[in-house]
Amino acid sequence: MLDQTPAPRKASGVLYLHGFNSAGASPKARLVKQACEHLGLDCSIPDLSALASVALETAQSCLEQLGPQPIVMGSSMGGFLATVLAQRNDLRAVLINPAVRPVYLVESLLGQRFVNEYTGERFSIEPRHRDQVAEVTPEHIDAWRYLLLVVTQDETLDSAQTVAAYRGARMLIHPGGEHGFAALADYLPAMFAHAGYQLEAGKIGRVV
Repeated sequence: MLDQTPAPRKASGVLYLHGFNSAGASPKARLVKQACEHLGLDCSIPDLSALASVALETAQSCLEQLGPQPIVMGSSMGGFLATVLAQRNDLRAVLINPAVRPVYLVESLLGQRFVNEYTGERFSIEPRHRDQVAEVTPEHIDAWRYLLLVVTQDETLDSAQTVAAYRGARMLIHPGGEHGFAALADYLPAMFAHAGYQLEAGKIGRVV
């Protein structure tokens, strides 16, 4: 049977969505920004609210500034949000250890207080955080849209659930590793190939 997956077209820009209690200044976000600058590709990396509705409103606004066919990239909870936007806007996405049962993840954090190390924001997880995630969770996903980067020893999320949830998507499985995906620099060429661009291996180094 012929592969029915559409060939990647060059993305008109990149929207990167960070994970829970992170920010646009995180190491992964900075790596993506460096790669975009090297390729001359428009890039938007907003700081996102912990409330899904607010985060998606911010992300959608950024997306609309990135031309007709941007690509969405996201890590952890940002991977979930990237999935929502990819489905809503008919786009491709790159997901890094995405949260695949985000309602349960948020529910497990109810009542806990957090301080964002990048922005200094202080917040608590309330029932509305869980409820908003439930409201925006897609009923189905189109596997062909996605490239997944998944570690086998994620200490935060179940990688087997991730693989099952996105069955049929293109996946790159990194042996061992950790939820933060410290080896991300090695996978930048594959990530940007999914966006239709060629990035030389080793061109962008690790950021700490």
